Amino acid sequence: MTPGPRNLITDVPGLRVGNAEDHNLKSGCTVVTADQPFIASVHVMGGAPGTRETDLLAPDKSVSEIDALLLSGGSAFGLDAASGVVDGLRAAGRGYPVGSARVPIVPAAILFDLLNGGDKGWEQTPYPTLGRDAFETASADFAIGTAGAGTGALTAMLKGGLGSASLVLPDGTSVGALAAVNPLGAVTTPGDRHFYAAPFEIDDEFGGLGPDPNSGLGRNLTSRKSKAMFERGNTTIAVVATDAPLTKPQCHRMAVAAHDGIARACIPAHSPGDGDLVFALSTGDPAQADAAENTPLIGHAAALCLSRAIARAVYEATRAPDDLLPCWKDLNA
Repeated sequence: MTPGPRNLITDVPGLRVGNAEDHNLKSGCTVVTADQPFIASVHVMGGAPGTRETDLLAPDKSVSEIDALLLSGGSAFGLDAASGVVDGLRAAGRGYPVGSARVPIVPAAILFDLLNGGDKGWEQTPYPTLGRDAFETASADFAIGTAGAGTGALTAMLKGGLGSASLVLPDGTSVGALAAVNPLGAVTTPGDRHFYAAPFEIDDEFGGLGPDPNSGLGRNLTSRKSKAMFERGNTTIAVVATDAPLTKPQCHRMAVAAHDGIARACIPAHSPGDGDLVFALSTGDPAQADAAENTPLIGHAAALCLSRAIARAVYEATRAPDDLLPCWKDLNA
């Protein structure tokens, strides 16, 4: 397995990603969409999720094909960004057909970035406009680090961000991940230098320093973040994708497997104060799906991509005025 040409989730053919952010606000959102509707499901393992329209992604629900997925900052306010995405899809004539009407389907998940030092004194929520802008600018190339839904994200010890990574399987199947990284836990080991995801790094994509040589890791849960704000403002939200033809239940299993990627990259993960959630999507034709001998490999690849995406989010974060936490690159220049 090797990374795709961009090492982004958009190495999965047909996908486009758009970011919109306000650096004064220290928040933003990220949209994943495609030219055609796609199959999707979701799995939640955090204790404090914030979502919209995720129930319909359960394997037993009738709607399987959706038009876009949204990751957003802003806590509950950020869910309004989905309205902007819906407006953009409607203008493009997209949506689930119901008689003569079309209803755009945009499941969404949010992270908490309301106490990160940004100006949150708005009179009217900025998130619908951010959502529309993110949808309108979606393309195969997009920024990671301090961008989109990761603009105001914080980990336990360092500034978080938006990350992405991809792999191409031996049979040519593409798998990718996208993550907005704002966990309760740390992404780096004590000392802020080595990434927990280091064993899965490819081609120095997040510094090439290798694993921490120390043992006994995971017992020191010091958090600059909890001292700067409070312990319940967290979450890692993610999308994993493949061009393999998967059914909705198979997408759900892919989402379940991908959560291993969060647990390998964030210590601790899936806490009561996190809203950890993974969307999984397939751009392939579900009519061609079968028992899929490579389905376990796809789930494994999704977890690998997600671990790497989380580390890349922190590695690529950049300094901005009034930041509460330092950036990895500032401490490891």
